[in-house]
Amino acid sequence: MIIVMIPTATQTEIEQVISRVTGAGLKVHVSEGKLRTIIGLIGEKKLMAQLPLEAMAGVEKTISVTAGYKLVSREFKNEDSVIDVGGVLVGGPQLTVMAGPCAVESRDQLLESAGIVKAAGAQFLRGGAYKPRTSPYSFQGLEEKGLEMLAEAGAATGLKIVTEVVDIQSVAVVGAYADVLQIGARNMQNFQLLKAVGKSGMPVLLKRGIAATINEWLHAAEYVMSEGNYNVMFCERGIRTFEDYTRNTLDLSAVAALKNLSHLPVIVDPSHGTGLWKLVRPMARAAVAGGADGLMIEVHPNPSEALSDGSQSLTPANFRGLMNEIRAIAPVVGRRMA
Repeated sequence: MIIVMIPTATQTEIEQVISRVTGAGLKVHVSEGKLRTIIGLIGEKKLMAQLPLEAMAGVEKTISVTAGYKLVSREFKNEDSVIDVGGVLVGGPQLTVMAGPCAVESRDQLLESAGIVKAAGAQFLRGGAYKPRTSPYSFQGLEEKGLEMLAEAGAATGLKIVTEVVDIQSVAVVGAYADVLQIGARNMQNFQLLKAVGKSGMPVLLKRGIAATINEWLHAAEYVMSEGNYNVMFCERGIRTFEDYTRNTLDLSAVAALKNLSHLPVIVDPSHGTGLWKLVRPMARAAVAGGADGLMIEVHPNPSEALSDGSQSLTPANFRGLMNEIRAIAPVVGRRMA
């Protein structure tokens, strides 16, 4: 259930409603918009039905939310959310670009990559220190040593760091080095991990599962937000279909769907979404034109020598070309680049 307060509701009236609800054994999540305050209720519907909330001062109406996700929904918050990552805003009018190698391979490789993406205009450095791979014989990442390199590269360039957390045990260690915790596609429905990153309070980039529906994806975000962490960003990275020419099928219709259903920012990853570097630039352009709040792009100084995902990584020149292209597209859809 969602309680909609009248625009002129006082702080005392809001606090009285919250006190009444929590006193009945329900949890509340408050969204303060420009025009009014929305109070989301979490708990048993039977308890909610027993409360005469619409009779309380300052309450305009109550809305029953039939979907299993509430905090993620437009009903809870109609205004688009903007996530503040240490002063870098994700969502709103500015486009965000997260770029870097698939995996942290060495200090020199990472520092060179960071310089490349910074010079081209990206705000985030992406790179995997923990690499869950399909084959156990593939490169698995440098783990904490890789995290140390990411932190060094971030400090040297001013880029924010986004990197994957793979299990509950690694949340604390990754959180000590990164600015954004990435939940990979394989972990989208690892509900204990979702709760753990929710409790961390850190910004979370939630990638879509390999074969997840939009409804399942929304519910995964609800797990994070139900722990009191509203700093969630979606990342569309393609889903598995019958098509085998591309690595995945990049579902750009998901961007429009999420914008309609949720207030959270949406990032698109055309690198994993296609698996082919020649397709990354056109699909990135399409994502921006389709309303995405940002892009996640794999960039490597020498893709042919990459230890993972070289076939979908852009060269420095290709990445600079892409950044110039999206700078041209951004104003057409009411966006701007840094």
